[in-house]
Amino acid sequence: MRLLSKSKIIAFRQCSKRLWLEIHRPELREDSAGTLASFQVGHQVGDVARRIYDPKRKGATIDVQAEGFGGALARSARLLAESRQPVFEAGVQGGGALAFADVMLPATDRGKRAWRMVEVKSSTSVKDYHHDDVAVQAFIARAAGVPLKSVAVACIDSSWVYPGKDDYQGLLVETDLTDAAFERAAEVGDWIAEARDVAARRREPAIDVGDHCHTPFECGFCNYCNRGRSQPEYPVDWLPNLSQAKRADLADQGVDDLRGVPDALLNERQRLVKRCTLDDTMHFDAAGAAADLKQHGFPAYFLDFETIQFAVPIWKGTRPYQQIPFQFSLHRLTPPDRLTHEAFLDLSGADPSGPFAKALIAGCGSKGPIFAYNAGFESARIGELAERFPRLAGPLMKISGRLVDLLPVARNRFYHSSQQGSWSIKSVLPAAVPELSYSALEGVNDGAMAMNAYCEAIQPGTTAERKAGIEKQLRAYCQLDTFGLVRLWQLFSGRTAR
Repeated sequence: MRLLSKSKIIAFRQCSKRLWLEIHRPELREDSAGTLASFQVGHQVGDVARRIYDPKRKGATIDVQAEGFGGALARSARLLAESRQPVFEAGVQGGGALAFADVMLPATDRGKRAWRMVEVKSSTSVKDYHHDDVAVQAFIARAAGVPLKSVAVACIDSSWVYPGKDDYQGLLVETDLTDAAFERAAEVGDWIAEARDVAARRREPAIDVGDHCHTPFECGFCNYCNRGRSQPEYPVDWLPNLSQAKRADLADQGVDDLRGVPDALLNERQRLVKRCTLDDTMHFDAAGAAADLKQHGFPAYFLDFETIQFAVPIWKGTRPYQQIPFQFSLHRLTPPDRLTHEAFLDLSGADPSGPFAKALIAGCGSKGPIFAYNAGFESARIGELAERFPRLAGPLMKISGRLVDLLPVARNRFYHSSQQGSWSIKSVLPAAVPELSYSALEGVNDGAMAMNAYCEAIQPGTTAERKAGIEKQLRAYCQLDTFGLVRLWQLFSGRTAR
C-alpha cells in the first residue's frame, strides 16, 4: 500500500495530474523563484514558532532528514505517548497517509492525556486551502491513534510590532478549526482513496492547463504541461483590466487571441491595446502628456525607493511584511539641462529607516516637484517613516505632498505594442526610451533581485568583496530607475525627441 504524505494529498486537491507527476516524474518539477522564496519564509516562521511555543526550550524536534522516516515516526510515537513537552514536526501515520505536524502541544481532555495541534502558516490570515490542510492533518493524526483535542492554524499578525531582543510573543495568532476539521473525516478519507488510485495509475491523468495551475499554489509542472501547446500570438491576457466574466465568456467561445475579440466587447483603453498590438504601432498623445506636466516647474527631482520586507521582523519597531526602505536614487534637474545625482544605500544590517529618512530630507530640498512612477508606493513608505519618526514627520510629509506620479501620464498618453498590456516601468521605459535597458545590468535588474541581493549583503558571512559587488549592482540598478524617469519626463514634457 502506497502511503501518501499530506503534501501529496494537498497536491491532489489542486490537480490529480500534479500528484501523479510528483510521484512518478518529480524531475520535471521546476519551482519558480517566488515559490522557493515562499518555502524559505515558511522555514523562518517555523523556526520562530518553536521559540514562541517552547520558550524554555524543553520540547523535542523531529528531524526526518537525519532520522529517516522509520526513525522519525518511531520517535514521534514514543514522544506523543509519553512526553509532556511540546513536540515539533511530529510524524504520524494512519488512514493510508502520513504527515508531520508543525506543533504538538500537551493538553488534557476529560482528565486524560491529549494533544493540541497547531499548523503554522506564513500568511497573515486563514486561507480557504488551510481548511483542507488541517482537515487532512487531523484525520491522519486521529487515524494514527493520537488523542487530538483540538487543531488550529497560526497565522502572522501583520499589525504586531516587534519589541526587539528576540521577543516574538504575539507574532502568531491562532484560529481554532477543530469542529470543521473533525467533521470532514469521511471527506478526507475519500480524498486519500482517490489520490492513491491516481498514484497507482501507469499513465498521467489527462488534465489540461487552466486556472488551477496557479491556484492555490503555482504548480512546478507548468512548463511541462505547457510543452508543445500552441500559444496565441497575441494573447487575450494582454488586455488590461478585462473582467473575469468577459474572460470566461471568451474562453467558452474558444477565443484566446486578440484577433478574435470583438471591439464591441472592449473599452477604449482595451481597444487601443488591441489596435497597437495587431498593427505593431505606438500611440503617443504628445500634446496631452505635455499639458499634464506643464504646471510643474524647477528644480525637478526624480525619485525611486528599494525596500525589503520580512515575515519575521528583525528590527525593533517594525511589523511583519512591512516594506522597509533601504535605498533611494534621486536625480535633480535644473535649467537648462544640469542633471545631478545622489543616492542612499545602507548595507550595514542595522535598521536603515532613520538614516534613510534623514538623507531623503536632505536630498529633496524644499521646493520643486518630485517625480516618481507609481508614486503611491513612495508616498506610503514616507508616511510610515513619518509615523515611526515623529520629529521628522513635518519635512517627510512635505516631501510626500510634492510627489508627482508619471504612471497616469504614461497610462493615459502612451502605449507601444511591445508593452503587452502592461504599464509597469519595466515595460514602458524600453518602449519609450529604447536605448535604456535593464538587461544590460549585472546581477540586479528587478525589484525582487534587489531584495535578494540586499538580504545576502547583510548576512554576517558575506565577504567584503561580495558585499562591495552587491553594493555596486544595487546602486547601478536604482540609478537607472531614476535616470529612466528623467528621460521619460523629457519625452512626455516635449523636451526631447523620441
